[in-house]
Amino acid sequence: MTKSMANHQTRLTGCLIVLLTPFGALAQTESQFETARSRMVQEVVAGAGVKDPRVLRAMRETRRHAFVATNLRKQAYYDMALPIGFQQTISSPFIVAYMTESLDPQPTDKVLEIGTGSGYQAAVLSPLVKEVYSIEIVEGLGRKAERTLKHLKYKNVFTRVGDGFKGWAEHAPFDKIIVTCSPEGPPQPLIDQLAEGGLMVIPAGERYQQTLYLMRKKDGKLEKEALRPTLFVPMTGAAEDLRRVKPDPANPHAANGNFEEPIGENGFIPGWYYQRRTELITARLAPEGKNFVNFKNEEAGLSSHLLQGLPIDGRRVNEIELSAMVKHENLFVNTREGATPSVGITFYDENRNDLGYNWIGPFRGSSDWKLVKKRFRVPVQAREALLRIGLFGATGELSFDAVTLKPIAR
Repeated sequence: MTKSMANHQTRLTGCLIVLLTPFGALAQTESQFETARSRMVQEVVAGAGVKDPRVLRAMRETRRHAFVATNLRKQAYYDMALPIGFQQTISSPFIVAYMTESLDPQPTDKVLEIGTGSGYQAAVLSPLVKEVYSIEIVEGLGRKAERTLKHLKYKNVFTRVGDGFKGWAEHAPFDKIIVTCSPEGPPQPLIDQLAEGGLMVIPAGERYQQTLYLMRKKDGKLEKEALRPTLFVPMTGAAEDLRRVKPDPANPHAANGNFEEPIGENGFIPGWYYQRRTELITARLAPEGKNFVNFKNEEAGLSSHLLQGLPIDGRRVNEIELSAMVKHENLFVNTREGATPSVGITFYDENRNDLGYNWIGPFRGSSDWKLVKKRFRVPVQAREALLRIGLFGATGELSFDAVTLKPIAR
């Protein structure tokens, strides 16, 4: 599937970066797993906008904990990714459900999945379609997923190890194709193997600035619709190495940190993703330019934030200076619930292990625009980072502008 911290902390996922929600941690028995799964679907999946009742049922019935290591099962029903070995992760429940719904799965569909990963996405698709053909380029991962799917008796899921971007020609054409790794654009073999009128869901774009697209094949070509900004972790193989636009981990920066880029037709703020209860405001008194971003929440614990991934090499960057203009009104922070209205950055190593969260906050009460700034040491093992801004469970209003990152070289 992928080539792609409890209490409102964040984690870099196999398919994208998502926010961890504080439930399910004690789920151990099958009954407790089922309870945690139902709550996850209600609060994270349906709560974030997935509506298809068949998809919601599949999410409630798919035993996600069976696709992760035993020592990680207590975290299986957080909205987060979990490591599955080979430097890969299982995608978050929300993104799996969202991509599945976007694919509009029908009982007669033959679906091709590029990137088997743990097998979880294929398992969710299994009761919704006729057949699922899934390819994984990492042999050890592919073999493990095959064993898991067979053990769980997903008889209409067929797996193989190979280069997914070459497709699976002997079983083409496919009614639907779902790609869970992020190329710069759709590989031609997949376009060729998609049936006329068929749908493809695929994240595409630059390494750290991607968009999830829904594409329909018409007259042999793909018509695309931008769904939402997203972030999938690096692919394995030549496609990643041959990217035309490559990351610059020695010079990390915040993309669209002044929020001057106009909102796209999909309604999302460019450069940022996992948008929750966020509004772009145009005002004459914006600290920088004419726009700033505002977060508003009236119910404690609900998500209200923006996230952004970026490359950073701790061997070359010694410190990072994080700064932002901040304004807030009637901010209430319930520390027992882990509410952290803040701006912060988390570092990750090459295996996407968390190296620590560094933040400015929590902001409280009311304040007019002010500059906040702080330097943080970058662990030498760091290879990627997550920048995040928002209320993170607090109530009130919080605004940001001029979010910047300044690297200090070693």
